[in-house]
Amino acid sequence: MKKHIHVVGAVIVENGKILCAQRGNTKALPYKWEFPGGKIEEGETPQEALKREIGEEMNCTVEIGEFIETTVHEYDFGFVHLSTFYCSLIEGRPTLTEHVDIQWLAAEALGELDWAPADVPAVEKIKERMMP
Repeated sequence: MKKHIHVVGAVIVENGKILCAQRGNTKALPYKWEFPGGKIEEGETPQEALKREIGEEMNCTVEIGEFIETTVHEYDFGFVHLSTFYCSLIEGRPTLTEHVDIQWLAAEALGELDWAPADVPAVEKIKERMMP
């Protein structure tokens, strides 16, 4: 029986651009792009998990904004339940600790990246909302 993994992703928006993060080659889904975040720990709300994960992964602090959506995607290793939220930076600048690359892209350029499958529905929703 496959496990269910509940994760959160931060859609960090600054000056009309969105932060995209590339996974390293030692992770599941190597070199795929994603919204930074991670697993929700026992007793955490999705928003608390997202603040903690962005602090750990990106060495910065975000303000959690509007909920975007929850997507469930089946991978070989289990079912990922990804909840995404719009976020804004309130302290620090994103730095690479777990990812191999980051890019700030306009909504219309998001489709140029090779996204992790669980992130694709959120990418589409963001493009619908933010593209001129």
